[in-house]
Amino acid sequence: MTALKIAVAGASGRMGMMLVETIMAADDAELVGALDATFSTMVGSDAASSLGKHSGVTIESELAKGLEKAEFLIDFTRPEGTLKHLDYCAEHGIKMIIGTTGFDDAGKEAIALAAQKTAIMFAPNMSVGVNVTMKLLELAAKSFSHGYDIEIVEAHHRNKVDAPSGTALKMGEVIANALGRDLNEVGVFSREGVTGERDPSAIGFATIRGGDIVGDHTVLFAGIGERVEITHKSSSRVTYAHGSLRAARFLADKKTGLFDMFDVLGLR
Repeated sequence: MTALKIAVAGASGRMGMMLVETIMAADDAELVGALDATFSTMVGSDAASSLGKHSGVTIESELAKGLEKAEFLIDFTRPEGTLKHLDYCAEHGIKMIIGTTGFDDAGKEAIALAAQKTAIMFAPNMSVGVNVTMKLLELAAKSFSHGYDIEIVEAHHRNKVDAPSGTALKMGEVIANALGRDLNEVGVFSREGVTGERDPSAIGFATIRGGDIVGDHTVLFAGIGERVEITHKSSSRVTYAHGSLRAARFLADKKTGLFDMFDVLGLR
């Protein structure tokens, strides 16, 4: 079997280093490229040097150099960076696994358009466990459609720049869709002062930031006399890296199209 030739964006970041390590350990994958921002002090270094290892792949800031040998790019960076990578990958037929969060509607539309030229797997969370949790939430929402208030609580490390998390928003979308609602209309993202009684159709969000929390998500279905909580907790970014590799394997025989982790895991 031919190894999947994969490049990593943001290679010197926490997630980037986890991806580099995971790809190097995989029997069916090969690290062939690494990218980082021009201001990164790691540009020009070996992609695995921060791990105390040698990969033979240099971290580049120029897309042409970093993606020269790549068939896939795994990108967990920032929306503005991912969109630049997206244009290049679409034009050169490089498949993308996008785990970046915080896109606006225009960014999401750009990803959908690029998927007409290359295959893209786009998901706010690559964890197998999180995506199975999403399926459970879809089933639960249909059963708790009346008489239950829905609240989503998420916690992440102090360095996370977007809120609520992409995973929390996706959970809200899954629940809203199952209930026939529009999250843009029923999502409540802040509460302060005299807010009045809770709208029974609302889906509330609460955000916690602190320390080195990798990612915790809890959805509460609160009824009268009982409360059901569905929780997923991540203790390591390695789950996202393994999910990303699983996504690359899924895209291997795809030329174009936009997919998510439900497609990868057969959860449709």
